[in-house]
Amino acid sequence: MELPVMPPVLPMLAKSVARIPPGMHYEAKWDGFRAIVFRDGDEVELGSRTGKPLTRYFPELAEAVRERVPERCVLDGEIVIAREGRLDFDALTERIHPAESRVRMLAERTPASFVAFDLLALADESLLDVPLTDRRALLEAALAGATAPVHVAPATTDIEVAERWFEQYEGAGLDGVIAKPLTLGYRPDERAMYKIKHERTADVVVAGYRLHKSGPVVGSLLLGLYDDRGALQHVGVSAAFPMKRRAELVEELEPLRMDDVAEHPWAAWSDEAAHETARLPGAPSRWSAKKDLSWMPLRPERVAEVAYDHMENGVRFRHTARFRRWRPDRTAESCTYAQLEEPVRYELAEILGERS
Repeated sequence: MELPVMPPVLPMLAKSVARIPPGMHYEAKWDGFRAIVFRDGDEVELGSRTGKPLTRYFPELAEAVRERVPERCVLDGEIVIAREGRLDFDALTERIHPAESRVRMLAERTPASFVAFDLLALADESLLDVPLTDRRALLEAALAGATAPVHVAPATTDIEVAERWFEQYEGAGLDGVIAKPLTLGYRPDERAMYKIKHERTADVVVAGYRLHKSGPVVGSLLLGLYDDRGALQHVGVSAAFPMKRRAELVEELEPLRMDDVAEHPWAAWSDEAAHETARLPGAPSRWSAKKDLSWMPLRPERVAEVAYDHMENGVRFRHTARFRRWRPDRTAESCTYAQLEEPVRYELAEILGERS
């Protein structure tokens, strides 16, 4: 492979802001695996956000790139999987598997798509220093004839359209808007763009905690919600605390400590079979194989308000929730899934078929 921009390339990143800034180039924020795609003739490489290759996990995309993008180019975009009209991040994570036979099977069962939103090189020319508006025009021309599973991300410079996308597109599984300065060159591994993500709050039961790797202080709080059967389900963690606050939390939660997990709603957490019928902390997976998943059980009585941006399949927080405050005015039993806001459904096909 001999391209003007060679792998590995770490993608340009975004910093979080509270509101959509005016006077910029706007795109939806896709909920998938960020990928830099390199093609030089028959040679194709899909590079991850960390620079490591993803090619072996998505053979169907490598073949689609050979068929649908210019012979020599470097694209920035997102690998996504759609099921039932919306993005499915769980199906995407399942594609990262060491067994070649399973990779091939999943490539047929849950094929991925690539949504391109930037062009880093074309033919023999590097475009890293070319302004965004010019790169976008070149991207649209280069992929004008592309068909599924290769798509060009919808984009606009109209902030009112971006605000509409922010409200509507979450119903298709997207999680916000990206804003890019119009004259911006491509800056690998720099937070030169802006991301605006959905944030909601929920009252949750704090039912345990894990210790921090540095010592006997709180590493993360284990959060739960009651389902419609009255069972406490593990929905995620809250972990971003200053070190002083981590030590204070140990003392605050000490009165709730349980010496025996047998009486806890998550008593079966270490039984792998139990995870098939309930959401429990410490679910075994290939991502957590080398982690210490043990935790300190607490009587499920303390309620906290946390901020979250996205629910995965309606049952757990996708990302680490952000602790806001204790809620002594709420009972643990009142912390149910019913409080969670559901985005209005929006068909993914409407997004991928829309150009602005």
